[in-house]
Amino acid sequence: MPPPSPATVVAVWTLLGLFVGSFLNVCIHRLPLEGETVNQPRRSRCPSCRATLTWKENVPLVSWMVQLGRCRHCGWRIPLRYPLVEVGNAGLWWLAMAGAGPGRWPLGVVWSVVLSGLVVATAVDFDCFEIPDEVSIGGMVLVPVACLMVPALHADTALAQLLSDAGAAGVDRTGALLAGLAGMAVGGGILMAVGLVGKWAYGTEAMGLGDVKLLAAGGGFVGPGGALVALMIGAFVASLFGLSNMLRLGCLSRRRGRDRGRSDDLGRSVRIARIAGRYLPFGPFLALGIGIALLRWDDVRALWMS
Repeated sequence: MPPPSPATVVAVWTLLGLFVGSFLNVCIHRLPLEGETVNQPRRSRCPSCRATLTWKENVPLVSWMVQLGRCRHCGWRIPLRYPLVEVGNAGLWWLAMAGAGPGRWPLGVVWSVVLSGLVVATAVDFDCFEIPDEVSIGGMVLVPVACLMVPALHADTALAQLLSDAGAAGVDRTGALLAGLAGMAVGGGILMAVGLVGKWAYGTEAMGLGDVKLLAAGGGFVGPGGALVALMIGAFVASLFGLSNMLRLGCLSRRRGRDRGRSDDLGRSVRIARIAGRYLPFGPFLALGIGIALLRWDDVRALWMS
């Protein structure tokens, strides 16, 4: 029997990513909750009425469409996030396996696992302003294992190339491992330093420890240079979102102040906008930067060097 074609492998992997996306929804819902874990309770249930769901109600995307986005037991409207996570994870797994290329499926597997972890970190941080240790610390534990098993993870990392045996074809396990550990140190270290400087300058916490651990884990997969690029991308995109959010809420507050006849509406609007700018989770933007550095490192490096 001939081996499956690359297109078949990518298609099957994408379908598997859709089903894994359903599991990610369980992680996103349960990890922030006290007394619940990913495998306890064992059966999926409605977050509203707690009714145990059958397999027909758990088919990724299809069940949500057939049930018109509602629970069959209580009519609770299932958030759009659920199908978006499933479809988004399938798309990311397609990008990972297609980007790895034929014959490099172990690299595609590692990329897929990392991207799924970033999806969970993003959704939980948006919902709860925290990043689960299961993702960040779990990622740091996975880094040395992945580097030793799949040295190609750091095939384009300059430090890994420098530290690898000159006679080896490509990057060897030692070079990949050292590059991964250096990426963890750079990613976590630079954010820790930013947090300490911010605390000294403003007298308050400027960087959450969850963000530090997330970039440390991500740096292990993208290397020290990739960690810096991920931070710059995340900071740039976060600043754009933060500024637009501040302007939106500031204008809304000023409009309401005018409607109520307040004379201090401008100053009050500025204060509200500044407060709004502080309540923007940084984890999702770090995850975006890590994902770009992971999948498109060649393009990022070419743009950086041009």
